[in-house]
Amino acid sequence: MPRQIAAPAPPPRTAADAHERPAEEVADFLGVAPDSGLTSADAEQRTAAYGANELAEPVRRAQWLRMVDQFRSWLTGILLAAAVVAGVIGEIKDAVVITVVLLVNATIGYLQERRAERSLEALRRMLVPIARVRRDGRVRTVPARCLVPGDVVLLEAGDRVPADGRLLVAESVEAAEAALTGESHPVAKTTAPNTAGGADGVPVAERNCMLFMNTALTRGRAEMVVTSTGMRTEVGAIAEQLRGGSEAPSPLQTQMDSLGRRLAVISGVAVAAYALVALAREEEPADLALRAVALAVAAIPEGLPAVLALTLALGVHRMARRGAIVKRLASVEALGSATVVCSDKTGTLTLNEMTARALWTAGRRYDVTGEGYDTTGTVRETGGDAAPDLRDAVLPFALCNDARLTADGVLGDPTEAALLVLAAKAGLDAELPARAPRTGEVPFDPAAKYMATFHDVAGGSTRMHVKGAVDVLLGRCTHVLTGDGPALLTAERRSEIIEAARGMGGEGLRVLGAATAAATGRPRPEDVTGLTLTAIAGIADPPRPQARDAVALAQAAGVTVKMITGDHADTAVAIATELGITGSVVTGTELARMSERDLADRVEDIAVFARVAPDHKVTIVRALAQRGHIVAMTGDGVNDAAALRAAHIGVAMGVTGTDVAKEAADMVLTDDDFSTIVRAVREGRSIYDNIVTFVRFQLSTNIGAILTLLATVLAGLPAPMSAIQLLWVNIIMDGPPAMALGIDPPDGNVMHRPPRPPGERILNSRRLTAVLRTGAVMATGTVAVFAAARHLTDTATAATMAFTTFVLFQLCNALAARSEDGPVIGRHQLRNRTLWICLAAVLALQITAVQVPFAQGVFDTVALTAAQWAVCLCTATTLLLTEHVWRTATARLGRVREAHGNAGAA
Repeated sequence: MPRQIAAPAPPPRTAADAHERPAEEVADFLGVAPDSGLTSADAEQRTAAYGANELAEPVRRAQWLRMVDQFRSWLTGILLAAAVVAGVIGEIKDAVVITVVLLVNATIGYLQERRAERSLEALRRMLVPIARVRRDGRVRTVPARCLVPGDVVLLEAGDRVPADGRLLVAESVEAAEAALTGESHPVAKTTAPNTAGGADGVPVAERNCMLFMNTALTRGRAEMVVTSTGMRTEVGAIAEQLRGGSEAPSPLQTQMDSLGRRLAVISGVAVAAYALVALAREEEPADLALRAVALAVAAIPEGLPAVLALTLALGVHRMARRGAIVKRLASVEALGSATVVCSDKTGTLTLNEMTARALWTAGRRYDVTGEGYDTTGTVRETGGDAAPDLRDAVLPFALCNDARLTADGVLGDPTEAALLVLAAKAGLDAELPARAPRTGEVPFDPAAKYMATFHDVAGGSTRMHVKGAVDVLLGRCTHVLTGDGPALLTAERRSEIIEAARGMGGEGLRVLGAATAAATGRPRPEDVTGLTLTAIAGIADPPRPQARDAVALAQAAGVTVKMITGDHADTAVAIATELGITGSVVTGTELARMSERDLADRVEDIAVFARVAPDHKVTIVRALAQRGHIVAMTGDGVNDAAALRAAHIGVAMGVTGTDVAKEAADMVLTDDDFSTIVRAVREGRSIYDNIVTFVRFQLSTNIGAILTLLATVLAGLPAPMSAIQLLWVNIIMDGPPAMALGIDPPDGNVMHRPPRPPGERILNSRRLTAVLRTGAVMATGTVAVFAAARHLTDTATAATMAFTTFVLFQLCNALAARSEDGPVIGRHQLRNRTLWICLAAVLALQITAVQVPFAQGVFDTVALTAAQWAVCLCTATTLLLTEHVWRTATARLGRVREAHGNAGAA
């Protein structure tokens, strides 16, 4: 009869030490008899006490608060203040336009984040839907969410583990735990308890008598008693850490807040300066207020948030078409500013598909081509010569094998699947195992480190095929396969085999041997002797084909790639070397002994972090951030989630990634391709360049308007432009032309320059100087036209000419702003067709505002003659000429100084 309990046993003590206690003791502690399982009444009681076996949903921010979040920035606050002031003094049109622009900007950001959230919800498929349990003495299927501590769960190869549990039965069990620990190879499991691990306990990766939620069995049959469910599991503990984590602001958010504060200062200084001059001249309070509002409108780029949101949204859509789902608009730009990418190895830089890379037989080493479980590939002797017939050498790999290759993928252990593929590449029929059924076997035993199968052959005899650790097989071998057939295993040949295996191991390969012999008795371990060693295979999880080029491109762009993995150091170093990731190596044990200061001092020189725990990854990200780096973290496993949240931008894998990782990340890759990260870096840099371009364009417009108004006040002239005219300039120039600049094609050298300094301001001193220079040219030209026209014509015509000149200045300014250092005039100006269409539309609108009678009443303009239009146009083109001459002269002076510096150094 099953054991009865009055109340559920508390899980914390069990979950903490179940791996150190015998299975029977754990079952007794949980009040369950393994042969019959819990009763239905027990299960109901425990469900009420422990809750459902599922991870808690993250706390969702209310939708209205998400909309409010779109207004949380200095720049938006300034614009809201401007709208309020405009409404108070009666400038209702100004207030309405500014408010509409802000609402459009907020709506774009809100809708994009909602769209990304829905896409992520469609990817949620991680938790096991059902589980086979023993209850009331019978095996039954129940929803996985209904499991409770004490349930006895039955598992077979291919099943996902639905909860944390202590193994009761383990027959040749191996589990894939890469999603939790980062270990790329399946881990052998037994029922034997672990010995105490000291003060720090036994690491999760080494608890070989435990199975963990959301890992998977790759081999064997198991029964386990559930020790922890839901948020009490190892996966749940990591998910709980994320619930309390905070997101670092993106570089763009920091930059825009800084820009907002600087614009507030500029606007305040401009209005204060004007007010002092106006008061000194004893202007009417009404006129002073009206011009102050005009000046405030001129100082604030109302369209900047909308252009910024649209630019980021378009970047997000481009990334979605290329395999990435971006959860936050600023994430794309943030990745473009990354200086370090911390990448998980398994499944991110590698295929997460075991592949035979090397073969040794008959004294020769062969290279195996091809990737993953595709049988396309060759086996060639190192050096390029074609391989002889190797089918006899690899036959044990094919027959002593429980894996199967199907059209849908692999059934069974990944390592065994790699050996099947190797056999196919060597010329064996992939269907051979099905045509040579086994008559007996010695199952794989982690302690014995080998597996043997028995097969009938022609003539009525039986043959034994064995695979396992090379050193173990050598102890059972008497012969070795040579070019002339089996030969006696001499000490010299044994040394040669050991050296070949050691060489493969030094390359980070997992080494397995194959052997065969005539079977004379029943399939018993003691009969697995007198073997002939036929081959040695070296297996690895190979890098993704695109990853090599992607790492090289990232490094060329000044972005450091660091590998962070739970795998062994030798394996990690081998993959890193193949990918071109160079630097020192540190293990998790060594990392745990470092202080925060020591790690911060060394972190830039470390390229590979091996055998790390989840909290180590967070520590690494923080150490890099302390050194001033913008950190991107990529990964797919539960063990990556906390670091994904801690990094400036987290990138999760959409196909192999866990739900926890996707929830923590800022970006999810639908193709799990590392090269998509590099494309995102390129996209992010292009977006930032475009942001700088339209910020320079819009601010130079605003500075020009401020200087124009201040100059006329100081000169004792009337205002050359009214408030509605200034608002018109802001609307038509802050709109289509600025948006067209926001989608400028990437510069050709965008991935051949280092990342911008993390603390660099969008409006740094060099750019501010350029903005002031451009604004001064526009103000000088506009005031000159206004002053000259007042002497030659009436004030209304002069004001219209000044208004038109200033608008035409903006057309030229848009062309000049496209490049920061290069020449203004050149073929590159023809690359952005959208910009030219927008400029033509603005010109048409300005002609309408000046020449159409109805519009003249709205904008306080009068019709201009062709000669007056020509004067305005010629004056505006001086901006292009001035900027071209300035940049050309500056570039030439820089080359001269560089040449003199090189000559002095020589």
